[in-house]
Amino acid sequence: MTFSNAIKTTMTETKNPLLDLSDLIDYASVKPEHVAPAVDFWSAKLEAALAAATAPETPATWEAVVEPLENAVLDFSRAWGVVGHLQSVVDTPALRDAYNAALPKVTELFIRLSQDEALFAKYRAIEASPEFAALSAVRQRIVKREIRDFVLSGAALPAEKRERVMAIGQALSQTSQKFSENLLDATNAFELVIDDKAKLAGIPEETLALYEASAKAAGKSGWRITLQFPSYLPAMKYCEDRSIRETLYRAFSTRAAEFDGARFDNTPLMTEILKLRGEEASLLGFKNYAALSLETKMAESPEAVLTFLRDLARRAKPKAQADVEEVNEFARRELNLETVEPWDRPYASEKLRESRYSYSDAEVKRYFTEPTVFAGLFKLVETLFGIEINEAKASVWHPDVKYFEVKRNGEKIAAFYADLYAREGKRSGAWMDGERTRTIRAGRLVTPVAYLVCNFAAPVAGKPATLTHDEVTTLFHEFGHTLHHLLTAQTEAGVSGINGVEWDAVETPSQFLENFAWDREVVKSITSHVETGEPLPDALFEKMLAAKNFLAGAACVRQVEFALFDMLLHTSFSPDRDDIRALLADVRREVAVVFPPEYDRFPQSFAHIFAGGYAAGYYSYKWSEVLSCDCFEAFEETGIRNPETGRRFLTEILERGSSRDAMENFVAFRGRKPELGALLRLTGIVETTAAK
Repeated sequence: MTFSNAIKTTMTETKNPLLDLSDLIDYASVKPEHVAPAVDFWSAKLEAALAAATAPETPATWEAVVEPLENAVLDFSRAWGVVGHLQSVVDTPALRDAYNAALPKVTELFIRLSQDEALFAKYRAIEASPEFAALSAVRQRIVKREIRDFVLSGAALPAEKRERVMAIGQALSQTSQKFSENLLDATNAFELVIDDKAKLAGIPEETLALYEASAKAAGKSGWRITLQFPSYLPAMKYCEDRSIRETLYRAFSTRAAEFDGARFDNTPLMTEILKLRGEEASLLGFKNYAALSLETKMAESPEAVLTFLRDLARRAKPKAQADVEEVNEFARRELNLETVEPWDRPYASEKLRESRYSYSDAEVKRYFTEPTVFAGLFKLVETLFGIEINEAKASVWHPDVKYFEVKRNGEKIAAFYADLYAREGKRSGAWMDGERTRTIRAGRLVTPVAYLVCNFAAPVAGKPATLTHDEVTTLFHEFGHTLHHLLTAQTEAGVSGINGVEWDAVETPSQFLENFAWDREVVKSITSHVETGEPLPDALFEKMLAAKNFLAGAACVRQVEFALFDMLLHTSFSPDRDDIRALLADVRREVAVVFPPEYDRFPQSFAHIFAGGYAAGYYSYKWSEVLSCDCFEAFEETGIRNPETGRRFLTEILERGSSRDAMENFVAFRGRKPELGALLRLTGIVETTAAK
């Protein structure tokens, strides 16, 4: 029996959709029991490819080593990526068990692959061969980068140290996964059921309908508030009952900590993660984990990042302090709140916004109906980048998920899934992930596929979902990531889409696209009142524009607070001697303008750095915001929706992937190095374009 026939026979016998990667995945048919057989099947295929690539008789060439092994890695990664994605968006006990059972094997395989001495030797032989000069510049770049990554994975270490690095990788994988699970479970474990509607005075009717639907879904009467953001945030902004806001704030700020019987306590996991990272960095010859992390980023050193963050805090803090005092003064004068507690601040801020600018987020939200927002967003990117986007049919993992195809001149070039609504069993936040990478396989072009995930409030009472303007900018942000993955022109997997893009530059297209959500013509195209169908009135938009940078200084220093805390955790902090809460308190004393109560346990829910890819990299949001604002300024100079400028952004940044350094991409588009002025102006920290 041939290998291909064996695959067909296996698929027929088991009907395992994770074994069929020929086109789109049959998500509706994926079950937990499919995970282990799929991992076994694709890992065996990868092991065979590794054995062939590292055999002594295999020539050290791209065609004999890199290409076949890369294809095997792509197949394995895609199948396992589907499992990880489903575990993030439709988590069940059975799926979680299947994922966690397979995780050690998957982690071990990829760490072993990254440390394989024979494979490392093949790559070095490729680089040293006379034929290397004949490879394309992109393939040369990939080989050099792989050699770098082998070193960073411990492949050049003695056997004992290499094995310890592998053990650390295994432990980090499992500990980070447990951190994520604890946070999800802690978020889902809380509910506040209110049986008296009068206690919810101030909350918009649409949100009350969401709370009522949530209660009914849970088999209860009344109104049910959870810690999922579309449920939690409106209560904090609009509920007049201060005790309800305090109850919710305490629950949210103490999630996954030692309270509530420590059922989902992430405290010991944080210490363990930091110890493991520090040991890994030491074994690899780095002073600290931040130095290791920055080896693959734009920033030159931890010191450079710390200088950047502290400089930004210095510039933003005066405005942040003024922002906070404005809220405090308003709360004292108009709300009879002598002391503005953390659970009062969102409420008081929203009341101040309504008073100063004569509009509320709730009023604006009624104009941003989801179908219209998507139609206008698609029209914008179609104009800028010469594409067409249309909804199509595909197997999905939840009835709410939609599937879209992207075409250029009538030819399908990419596709993406949009999973937009919050629900139990779905990780909070918003993100994009690559499902399939643009490559050429066996002479055939494989088009990219992406996941676009948000956590908006679902439609209720037969009306379309409505989004706050903040949620609209979140959607634009994640769609920027999606376009970065989908519109690549690269066909080598290592540089295709977002693959290999420096982490502190990967946010540039996403933050760049956010700016368009503030353009008047774009806003007209993405608004349609939920009752009347009318676009957002000019007068209301002018109020929004006037309030665009409302409390922007406070928001900026809060991001700097997170980033500085992250960088110090991974540089000067010792998990054996130091206290995480004490470090955060020190950071807050340096840069913060508002301070939480003693019981606050923010680090226990800081999934970006403990369970995501932002360890010693959270600064990336502000770092790449400098690039993104500067890029958007080019559109301001030539016309916001100028197709010619859009095509340059497409060809010099989106299509390039990581085939060049991110700085080269930026300079090719902008004609110079990035400058801080656009960020300071667009965020309202200074009033002019000139950075001092």
